[in-house]
Amino acid sequence: MPIVYPYTQYSGVWTTSQATDAVAQGKWPSPPLLRTLWTWGYNQVGQLGLGNTTSYSSPKQVGTLTNWISVCGSYLLAATNSNNNLYTVGFNNAGQLGLGNITYYSSPKQVGSLSNWSQVKNGYRHMLAVKSDGTLWSWGFNAYGQLGLGNITSYSSPKQVGTLTNWLNVSAGEYFSTAIKTDGTLWSWGQNNSGQLGQGNTTNISSPKQVGALTNWLKISASGYQTFAIKTDGSLWAWGANSNGQLGLGNQTYYSSPKQVGSLTNWLSFGNHGSATLITQTDNSLWAWGQNNVGQLGLGNTTYYSSPKQVGALTNWKIIGLGGSLEDYGTSLAIKTDGTLWAWGDNTNGGLGLGNRTSYSSPKQVGSLSSWIAVAVGANGSSFAIRF
Repeated sequence: MPIVYPYTQYSGVWTTSQATDAVAQGKWPSPPLLRTLWTWGYNQVGQLGLGNTTSYSSPKQVGTLTNWISVCGSYLLAATNSNNNLYTVGFNNAGQLGLGNITYYSSPKQVGSLSNWSQVKNGYRHMLAVKSDGTLWSWGFNAYGQLGLGNITSYSSPKQVGTLTNWLNVSAGEYFSTAIKTDGTLWSWGQNNSGQLGQGNTTNISSPKQVGALTNWLKISASGYQTFAIKTDGSLWAWGANSNGQLGLGNQTYYSSPKQVGSLTNWLSFGNHGSATLITQTDNSLWAWGQNNVGQLGLGNTTYYSSPKQVGALTNWKIIGLGGSLEDYGTSLAIKTDGTLWAWGDNTNGGLGLGNRTSYSSPKQVGSLSSWIAVAVGANGSSFAIRF
């Protein structure tokens, strides 16, 4: 789909790929394009941000802002814009929206007045965020110490985790948290009943604790009761719950320390959610394993697999819809290199965005647009995306 740059001094019609390259090369100022927020699917507590609690089976635009840059969610939605403002909406029984109360909202509300949020990730009822200065913040439900504050007190407003300013990547599972620092070290805290903290035990921890002594961790993804990480050499590692083979280790054994998934060193990006795992390799091929009761692996069947299986033969998968924290849902979303959006798996609540409620075990294109740039999967088929 052509992209028309909105400022006359940089006028012209470009393809999505050309526009993205222009941004990367600094040829266009920020924000270079209109970036709108879209949601669909399950909406029982207003998490779609549409001002109601009606579920939809096709994408609907959230508000009129056109500068969104990131989105995540479960029974809530959290999104940042190009001004580094943070907005949340939806489920708020433990203060997880960060608004200083436990009131549910069906339209996005800004978290405070600060403009320095650079990254946000959600657990089931808690949130993690990194500010532009590298500090780590958390809020919401904290019964297992998942906020990393050294206690089990829940908070409805952001609280700083320690005083360090070297936090790089964060991710949250159902009741636990993980993070990587700028020095390549890996840290975890919170619930540890399945060994999901990677500490070699099943003891809960209420403050960040380093996982081993290695300094070559690059990317992290927590979901449900398991964790995945990619090292700087491209190798993939997994630990935690494994009842459905979701660790990809060829078995259903739980592990409380990191275990390498196969021997390949070309893993690129995550999309794990619940007990299903979706990951791309550097050649843009898509791989899946784990729970598959509603076809969420995209393999054309409902067979569970405990080792990686390639989804089709295409090598044009770019962004996988990183799921929320929960263990019990099976909607899958992904964006290809041409900017098209694809969906498969559970569609009970319209989470596939296909205009129906039919579940599919193979990828189906959502509409005909080729301008999607970010996508996330929430609980029970709440879906969130950003497009030009």
